[in-house]
Amino acid sequence: QVQLVESGGGLVQPGGSLRLSCAASGFTFNLYAMSWYRQAPGKEREWVAYITAAGTITNYADSVKGRFTISRDNAKNTVYLQMNSLKPEDTAVYFCRRGGSGDYWGQGTQVTVSS
Repeated sequence: QVQLVESGGGLVQPGGSLRLSCAASGFTFNLYAMSWYRQAPGKEREWVAYITAAGTITNYADSVKGRFTISRDNAKNTVYLQMNSLKPEDTAVYFCRRGGSGDYWGQGTQVTVSS
């Protein structure tokens, strides 16, 4: 079965960096685009970043453009989200999601940006 497991979250000061990972299993990873989403307390889940199956095309929400970088290692079945220059408003639970048919999400990893 499809499994997506996020890791790498934590507490970081404003201006700091974190790298999130999403380990995938149960499907042919290099055939599917992947995305990151986030959900802040009391807010709806929002899309953050997208990467094509081959990793050749990426796209970002305006709120993170220039600060976050999505990447993938198809040999390791893993997608990453490098987050730099973090702000308190980036505080959220971050989820990875598989593209294509079906609706598959990981369980999320908490990111807290606070001094």
